[in-house]
Amino acid sequence: EDVHVPSRRVLITGATGLLGRAVFKEFNENNWNAVGCGYRRAQPRFEQVNLLDSIAVHDIIHDFQPHVVVHCAAERRPDVVESQPDTASQLNVSASGNLAKEAAGVGAFLIYISTDYVFDGTSPPYKETDVPNPLNLYGKTKLEGEKAVLENNEDAAVLRIPVLYGEVERLEESAVTVMFDKVQFSNKSANMDHWQQRFPTNVKDVAAVCRQLAEKRMLDPSVKGTFHWSGNEQMTKYEMACAIADAFNLPSSHLRPITDCPVVGALRPRNAQLDCSKLEMLGIGQRTPFRAGIKESLWPFLVDKRWRQTVFH
Repeated sequence: EDVHVPSRRVLITGATGLLGRAVFKEFNENNWNAVGCGYRRAQPRFEQVNLLDSIAVHDIIHDFQPHVVVHCAAERRPDVVESQPDTASQLNVSASGNLAKEAAGVGAFLIYISTDYVFDGTSPPYKETDVPNPLNLYGKTKLEGEKAVLENNEDAAVLRIPVLYGEVERLEESAVTVMFDKVQFSNKSANMDHWQQRFPTNVKDVAAVCRQLAEKRMLDPSVKGTFHWSGNEQMTKYEMACAIADAFNLPSSHLRPITDCPVVGALRPRNAQLDCSKLEMLGIGQRTPFRAGIKESLWPFLVDKRWRQTVFH
């Protein structure tokens, strides 16, 4: 039988990761021919491509001839970037610049995923035109990646986003979902950061924004440059943990808010809220309320199965 293959082609890097999986699914379910690539966890579902291998990158882009490339692959853990600066810089900067150059070579629209950590968090909310000033090496490598992308492909887009959560394969995949065990095991008290202001954002929403941006661009070549997207609920990690507890009817009295600036690990901006009005004015965007999104993401990891049965049956 003839299988309908959509004519619009999109290549997604980092398709095995939390955001990449959601982006792949979003395009795949909306009449795009989506190919995902990954590295360590790629097979059998995705193409295995080492983004540091410029020949491999050239080959997949020239073989597939994508209309759009969504570049999700990155070293995104600030503390890992501090401890492995060279590796992180290769992936976040060099590989991004090379990918942008190859995308330009076939006329593909590249969306480079960046971060709110390019800002120092002292004067939010931040517009796309505000001057970045990253506090940590992760933010610096992502900012350098933005520059490398736009230097190699002036028609590309940079999409800055904040902390992400969604349907994780392991709780450690997201700085939001990783708190679930501390919430569930209420027999011991847990310290939670109540200093840094965050805007937890569902990967499904970011995926929808990427697809809407790509589709808008197919109609209008002036769609390029830097954009911001974010959830609009401001919460510290302590407040997120309390919201998670509330969503699952769990106690939260064992959670302890810590209002001091953290002293260990990479420096974090206090409040790097992103102004998203530029995308909103283009009619682009989607936001899942945090409680609904976190419930959907975390219920498979619920330890108390009795509760799960009462809610879902």
